[in-house]
Amino acid sequence: MSRFRFFVTSLVAIGIAGAAFGQADKTDPPPAKIEVPKVERDGVWQPTAGGIQVPLWAPNVALAKPDTGDHPEATGNGSPLVGGRMWHWASYVSRPTMTIYKPKGRNTGATMMVLPGGGFYAVATDLEGTEICDWVVQQGMTCVMLKYRTPQVWPKENGKQQRPKVLLGLEDAQRAMGLLRQRASTYRIDPHKIGVIGFSAGAYLVANMSNTEERTYPLADGADQQSPRPDFAIVAYTARMLDNSKGKNDLELQPWVKISPKAPSTLIIHAMNDPTDNIRQGMAYALALNDAGVPVDMRLYAKGGHAFGMRSTADPITTQWPGQVKQWLQNVGVL
Repeated sequence: MSRFRFFVTSLVAIGIAGAAFGQADKTDPPPAKIEVPKVERDGVWQPTAGGIQVPLWAPNVALAKPDTGDHPEATGNGSPLVGGRMWHWASYVSRPTMTIYKPKGRNTGATMMVLPGGGFYAVATDLEGTEICDWVVQQGMTCVMLKYRTPQVWPKENGKQQRPKVLLGLEDAQRAMGLLRQRASTYRIDPHKIGVIGFSAGAYLVANMSNTEERTYPLADGADQQSPRPDFAIVAYTARMLDNSKGKNDLELQPWVKISPKAPSTLIIHAMNDPTDNIRQGMAYALALNDAGVPVDMRLYAKGGHAFGMRSTADPITTQWPGQVKQWLQNVGVL
């Protein structure tokens, strides 16, 4: 029988704060009121119709565990409502997976891997996952939703937030990219047209995928001989890029954010009134990519807030940004 329980307490215990799993964009903010998630139930997340869930590693391969150790995987509901509807998440993920959705109609050969947000505590499986895939497959692309290992706490030293030495979500994303390239003929995809889109915490992982090919896990097989770098990247309301200690008018990246001239063409999407991850996060990343000679586009909207996914609200960004993505994919030769 599923066990329902409130776990606001467990969120506080591992230091996660902010609405919609967001990371408040201030230096050493006071503890925020926890609004999500409200309840959880033990059980492994299952795909929506048409999705095929594939483990990233064989069951006998030992993996670094999330910060909750052997806690069983759980799913639950998030709040507040987005677009008038509840959204859902998975957490305590110790065995990561990718879920593959085939394109509708003509297969262009292109693939989009989706990295949902969730503040590195959970994975927003529908709002920033399967609902994104619903749109992607309509464009004739294969969609792959990544359920990466969570939760992972970001430590603090001398009052300043630090990046974990090993990002579990990055390892999972790199492994998934290698598998997709290795199995390209099986999945009927072009191994040179595999891109990524990430939201909030997932956007931070996308930035890391784009700027490094170094893996921090033991190479398991031929999939890990493939390049883990995406062929194109889309970053939506990214997090944890900006060094907030420099002052609000400074656009210097955190010291752990490394930029490579080999990063792929990138599209950045952000709302100016994002209360969780300030617009300067995206601006700083865009300028750094541009300085490195990487083609980068930005689509900024006055309103939209944070964590809107593709759900229609009163803000134009929520209905217009998918069309901007399609046009950009055409511009860079993906579609």
